[in-house]
Amino acid sequence: MRKAADGLISLSATIGTLGLLAVVGVILVDVIGRALGKPLYGSQDLITMAFVLVVFGAMALCDRAGGHIAVDLFERYYPDWLNRLADVVAALLGVAIFAALAWATYDSAKISQMLNLSTNLLRLPKVWFQWALCGFSVIAALGMLLRAVELTLGTRDVRREAA
Repeated sequence: MRKAADGLISLSATIGTLGLLAVVGVILVDVIGRALGKPLYGSQDLITMAFVLVVFGAMALCDRAGGHIAVDLFERYYPDWLNRLADVVAALLGVAIFAALAWATYDSAKISQMLNLSTNLLRLPKVWFQWALCGFSVIAALGMLLRAVELTLGTRDVRREAA
């Protein structure tokens, strides 16, 4: 199960990386074009939509690596079972948040598809990026759920292994 989850997380992060490379390329071309008096038409649309891929594509990897913000002022004073319980609760809360985000984005995507909504300049269909955000949110939620199960069963803590 962990191997399949890691594969999905890697795919998600790779897509996010490609989005970041695209953003860098668009900004580079736009800046050079502005210096020459010919800015890249639609660069704002491209950058805005690509950042959906960058941010949400990397979200599952961020959780897998333990990169989310954690306040651990009292962790050393608590017993191991309480720290593990707090980690399980945090993972389950993350599952709820990302599942709700996926659900809301799915509803929004249906509306965007029905109304044929698109970006301002290039008329890129918004629904593509909403589906991507929905998919990335589901991957992040499933990764967090798997982490909660692993913590509950006491088999491993992938975030501690990544550190």
